[in-house]
Amino acid sequence: MRVIAIDGPAGSGKSTVARALAARIGLDYLDTGAMYRSVAFAALRRGIDPDDTVLVARLAEQVAIEVSDTVTVDGVDATIEIRGPEVTRAVSAVAANPGVRRELRRRQREWADGHGGGVIEGRDIGSVVFPEADLKVYLTASDSERAGRRSKEVLDMDYDTVAADIARRDYADSSRTAAPLVVATGAVTVDTTGLSIEEVVDRVLALLPENTAEGNR
Repeated sequence: MRVIAIDGPAGSGKSTVARALAARIGLDYLDTGAMYRSVAFAALRRGIDPDDTVLVARLAEQVAIEVSDTVTVDGVDATIEIRGPEVTRAVSAVAANPGVRRELRRRQREWADGHGGGVIEGRDIGSVVFPEADLKVYLTASDSERAGRRSKEVLDMDYDTVAADIARRDYADSSRTAAPLVVATGAVTVDTTGLSIEEVVDRVLALLPENTAEGNR
């Protein structure tokens, strides 16, 4: 099983880079952030307070989630809804829930086993979910670049609102008790500021063990 773990904060380019990298090297791709957003979406849809740790943890064990090119939650196409502002506001509380993290960590490992590995991105992939990954990469970018990228994706939020939301998410993700956002031991940090997707993918490809070995010959 071959696992490439890509972590980093919101707007660092994780999803786009991971998807392109997976296509380049012929591995499947998993967006774990979509899984947490799916639980948040399911909670809101059922009228469950995202801060209710017991009910949300129980929901995480019950909800049916399918993440691929589209995202379905309990059979409902939620691809667009999970990226909306309501879910975005709720997802930090859901992601901080130890019970949710435990269940989704189990599902992520199960997914990797079933796919023979993959390019898996999130916030604790290299540090918690797959600490023995073949390659661990931590993507980052300047605050202004991350806010600019995200504001283009979230059309109903202006730049200042997006920047404030990213700052809130950064604090919540890095300060939570359960699997906080950190640079995993052994991870290589890549600053994506000012780089194209292709340039970032090329940098990550150069870090793959086989390419590193070739470069050292």
